[in-house]
Amino acid sequence: MQKNTHSTISEKTIKKRLYDRFIKPTTEGYKDFVGVEVEIPIVNLEKKAVNFTIVHKVTAEFLKKFQQFNFNVIDHNGHACSLIDKQTGDIVSYDCSYNNLEFSIGKETSLINVHERFKTYYQFFKETFEKYNHTLTGIGINPYRKYNKHIPIPSERYQMLYHHLCSYSKYSKLPKYFHDHPEYGMFSSASQIQLDVEKKNLIKTINTFSKLEPLKAVIFSNSVLLEEDTNLLCCRDNFWQDSTHGINPHNIGMYETELKDLDDLIRYIESLNIYCTMREGYYINFPTINIMDYFSQDRIHGEFCDKGKYDEVEFTPELDDIKYLRSFKFLDLTYRGTIEYRSACTQPIRDVMTVGAFQLGLKHNLEKLVALLEADEVIYHHGYNATELRKLFLYRELPSFVDEDKLYALIEQVLDLSREGLEKRGYGEEKFLDSLYERVYNHTNPAKHMLELLEDGVGLEEIIDLYGRID
Repeated sequence: MQKNTHSTISEKTIKKRLYDRFIKPTTEGYKDFVGVEVEIPIVNLEKKAVNFTIVHKVTAEFLKKFQQFNFNVIDHNGHACSLIDKQTGDIVSYDCSYNNLEFSIGKETSLINVHERFKTYYQFFKETFEKYNHTLTGIGINPYRKYNKHIPIPSERYQMLYHHLCSYSKYSKLPKYFHDHPEYGMFSSASQIQLDVEKKNLIKTINTFSKLEPLKAVIFSNSVLLEEDTNLLCCRDNFWQDSTHGINPHNIGMYETELKDLDDLIRYIESLNIYCTMREGYYINFPTINIMDYFSQDRIHGEFCDKGKYDEVEFTPELDDIKYLRSFKFLDLTYRGTIEYRSACTQPIRDVMTVGAFQLGLKHNLEKLVALLEADEVIYHHGYNATELRKLFLYRELPSFVDEDKLYALIEQVLDLSREGLEKRGYGEEKFLDSLYERVYNHTNPAKHMLELLEDGVGLEEIIDLYGRID
């Protein structure tokens, strides 16, 4: 691999490129599209590891049935790990490993259209997998993870990512705790939505939706690490926080500061770390480093994987490396002029659109949401900030200072604002909130409900089936 020798990129040039990548797209025509991504665990009903040969067979059957899809990414062994319908932008892929199926529905005007296409793809995969005694389910942590082979997809991207996550021992001198599940991406599943955002609303949106995160933990938690910790209802937060992604806490979780203006946001982006780039078709992983410090280096020492073997390489930073700057924040500003809302677990499949509907409706009722949260004294003004509250609300038992009835009454008010926002849109998307009202009424969420079922003697196999049903 060719080595470059020196970098002469000015700070002004770097800052302009960061602005052009992350802020400028919010000024280039507001379309109000939605894009939904849902990750779903694959389960071998024989209580054995997911059979990857069956996964590849089912993928081939999908391609035969849905001929509008074509190969998007092929792994090193010649297997399709990503398929795309270029007309709709829909992508069916495997995320991190062949244990986790992901549906990314291309940008649409309404969630009704998104849901129809999702159902079509999901039903095919579920029915086809079940012919081979496998299935899909809407649980945020693969319920049979202990049986699975946690092997990354043999592709540049996922091998690099796993290599990065496994490198935590190299940071032993940091005053930081690392968990011992670097393979967490192979058994944890999320539900995400991307929504267009206008520049004029960018700061207000980030600040306001950050304050909403504790309440989202209460109604959307669905990631229990069975046999390890059944008090924590959403372990996904900790997986990101206590991994190499969280070495710089600005790259994960919430904004710890209230942003004042776009200059504040740009400075926040400048505080992020970068840990990979590409040269000559190879992903290079290197010790995570602040993006501005990265460009101040003449050379970066990293590693790349060539045919399963890692080789060392030195290279010089290039301005185009900024496209590999990626945060994993709960509100992730993307290069598409969107915010990706990524803090929610995968939901039971019949409730798969709840996460998107909740966020979309509130986006269209932003001013009322701002007023509600600014006036709140149910969770705020008790000595805790939004990050601390979310961490507390991830557990089965609420903190003692919270009045449970008032908490769920507050969530109901938020749901009412979301419903009002969706009704303004006029597509009938508000129907996707119905099950969230049921959760408020019952003071529950999918993780709590699963644990209650287990305590009542319901078998895990029955819960896998229940959470995997689409109707």
